[in-house]
Amino acid sequence: MLSLRRLLRRPQAVPRAAALRREWVDVALADGGRIPLLRVRDPRARRIKLSVDERGVRLTLPPRASLAAADRFLHEHGDWLRRQLDLQAAHAARGLIVGQTATLPLLGEEMPLTWRRARATRLDFDAQGRLDFQVPASAGQAAVQRALRDFYEARGRAELGRRLPRHLPGLPRAPRRFLFKRTTGQWGSLAPDASLSLDLALLLARPSAFEYVLVHELCHLLQANHSPRFWREVEARFPDWRDERDYLRREGRAMKARLRALLAG
Repeated sequence: MLSLRRLLRRPQAVPRAAALRREWVDVALADGGRIPLLRVRDPRARRIKLSVDERGVRLTLPPRASLAAADRFLHEHGDWLRRQLDLQAAHAARGLIVGQTATLPLLGEEMPLTWRRARATRLDFDAQGRLDFQVPASAGQAAVQRALRDFYEARGRAELGRRLPRHLPGLPRAPRRFLFKRTTGQWGSLAPDASLSLDLALLLARPSAFEYVLVHELCHLLQANHSPRFWREVEARFPDWRDERDYLRREGRAMKARLRALLAG
């Protein structure tokens, strides 16, 4: 029988994981310009890392890295940082302009786009297979961007319809539902309730990259981790996964920035 003292003993506190420490700082570039930079101390980081995406510039530091080491790292990677910022600016300038935008990215290609007046705002293919944007004279920018997002989601579901059936055999169950979202980091995720989410920017990527991310997330129904067993499942279903992973690492930031510019934030 448990003693009263043991029952009333205060439970030992569970150590809390060290939290991220974030601060925005203003830094000077080699060309004389200045930019805001998010400096993050991450207890899990093992090395200094610099990244640029549509949210801005981020410098991640291990707990013991000095600010002097961070400044040296920034200086050594200044040229790379400038190129990435220029790339972001170039994509931001390629937003959706009614009546002027001449092409739209779709599944690895730049598709010709025509504009015409109509009663409802709608984007679809015309009889010749070209993109046809129908826009009322009274349509606002938000309505046009919403139609573009709806178009990408519809194309995403069409891709799922073509590619999903061949990958379902051997899985314990099918995903509960599919969602398309705009994300800044990962390309897909599988929720505990088996809902599978894909980044809408995959509709800008080549079709094989879309299929790789789909297979990757489906394999989490078999292995809820990234263990060697998980990667063997991916390999068995999609042998060229390394090529597509490298492609997304190389081109992904630009695609996400392009989609953000088209859908305006």
